[in-house]
Amino acid sequence: MWVFVQMGLWIWSAVAVIFFQACDGQSVFNPPPMVITVGVVVNGSAKIAETYENFICATLDWWPPEKCDYGRCSWIQSSILNLDLKNPSFAKAIQAFAPLKVRLGGTLQDKLLYDVGNLSQPCHPFMRNTSLMFGFSKGCLTMSRWDEVNRFLAKTGAMVMFGLNALYGRYQITKGHWGGAWDSSNARNLIQYTVDHGYKIYAWEYGNELSGSGIGARVDANVYASDIIELNKILKEIYKHSHEKPLLVAPDGFFDPSWFQAILQETGPNILNAVTRHIYNLGAGVDKNLTTKILNPSHLNKDAIKFRRMQDIVRKYGPWSSSWVGEAGGAFNSGQHLVSDAFINSFWYLDQLGMSATFDTKVYCRQSLIGGNYALLNVTTFEPNPDYYSALLWHRLMGRTVLSNDFTGPTFLRSYAHCAKSDSGITLLLINLNGDTSIDVNVSAYPNITESKKGQTAKESFVHALKKFFSWAGSKTSDVKDYRMEYHLTAKDGDLHGQTMLLNGAILKLTEDGDIPPLNAVMVDATLPISVAPFSIVFVSLPGISVPACS
Repeated sequence: MWVFVQMGLWIWSAVAVIFFQACDGQSVFNPPPMVITVGVVVNGSAKIAETYENFICATLDWWPPEKCDYGRCSWIQSSILNLDLKNPSFAKAIQAFAPLKVRLGGTLQDKLLYDVGNLSQPCHPFMRNTSLMFGFSKGCLTMSRWDEVNRFLAKTGAMVMFGLNALYGRYQITKGHWGGAWDSSNARNLIQYTVDHGYKIYAWEYGNELSGSGIGARVDANVYASDIIELNKILKEIYKHSHEKPLLVAPDGFFDPSWFQAILQETGPNILNAVTRHIYNLGAGVDKNLTTKILNPSHLNKDAIKFRRMQDIVRKYGPWSSSWVGEAGGAFNSGQHLVSDAFINSFWYLDQLGMSATFDTKVYCRQSLIGGNYALLNVTTFEPNPDYYSALLWHRLMGRTVLSNDFTGPTFLRSYAHCAKSDSGITLLLINLNGDTSIDVNVSAYPNITESKKGQTAKESFVHALKKFFSWAGSKTSDVKDYRMEYHLTAKDGDLHGQTMLLNGAILKLTEDGDIPPLNAVMVDATLPISVAPFSIVFVSLPGISVPACS
């Protein structure tokens, strides 16, 4: 009997390997990759961290078409000021998240004026001027455009976060070091206008990359803290009759432990709702070694140190606050074409999402939704790049509760576990950074309880979930057995630098009506190992595993 079982498993594994090789465009006659077996054990006794319900966030930036890096102008018409808000595919891409957090901000936000109230200086569009900070003049947000942006984002159901100008009224003391008092009048007028017109803002953010040594400009922590206190007073006053009050978020800069600690200590309890940092840990967009860094586990692990330090600072000096990633594009200066916007980048991006969540990060904002080489959407066609689908799968499958998991195996396997987003059980994210080895993963959990709080056994909960799935798919449930749902992501033709992603062997592309395609799982016998092909990513929904942390 054991021989037959072993033969069955071997045949199934061989078929799976051939299937995924064929889907990747490789010859089915090529020698199969080496296969190793790994056991992943999920500790479901208690959560190790928790994200917000809507963890995924993406940014819209201010960069005009003249923004170019290394001879490539990748922003085109993707600025908040000129973006085509009538494109139906754009709206549908946001609506698919139901909802998506959208941050409006970026490098030029501290040079942006709002054409409202008694503005003390002319309000002109951004103009290219290489002698000025960031290579551009001050820019202007008209209220007619602000109206258009708010109406569009409200239609899509987005949760809007807006980054305010923190340099208005200030002057440069020495090169890069800014001082003087912040003039809050322009920000106040914009906030008042926003409230008067009934526009809903999830969070107001203060400043961009002014922390620590800054990028282009910096402001001392004690000065910055006093500004946050002032902004908090403004928000309390303007929103005093509102049922829903926005969050106050800062500093949206690069992590400097002493600087971040100082603003929490200086502002005090219940002022700052979230502390945000930026991440570009792959280096410059022109770097020829980006692919090597993305596939190097040691390089990916480096940021865990900063995540942990950020978590410790918030816990110790601001337990009323929370830790967010306010902007992360991987490679700075707009990223790199056919890396940041290709399949290869999902290894970095999903690993970042998984790692950040384990350190109690509540929100993770990707730079950008559209614009630059690191965009989730193509800047001209608005069609999704591979990372868009990675983000959408995370959003739909990975719940708030983060679980620890352990395995003894190769470092090129990355593993993250959460409670399932909408059904019972857990969801596992598996990332294989190796191109020569397939990994068979056996999953177990402890303690794996058999009774739910409602008195329903784990198997009954599992069968219920399957019935929902088959009901949706139009299939019969009479032959339901113990299955799990798998979502295998691979590159078309095995081209890691291609911009076409496959889900379970099928190309992901917009429908004829411009809709986001369905992200369907394959059903697999739960007693079989999870086969993670070389250079692939797998989300696995395991409704049959019931743990206390997810009850």
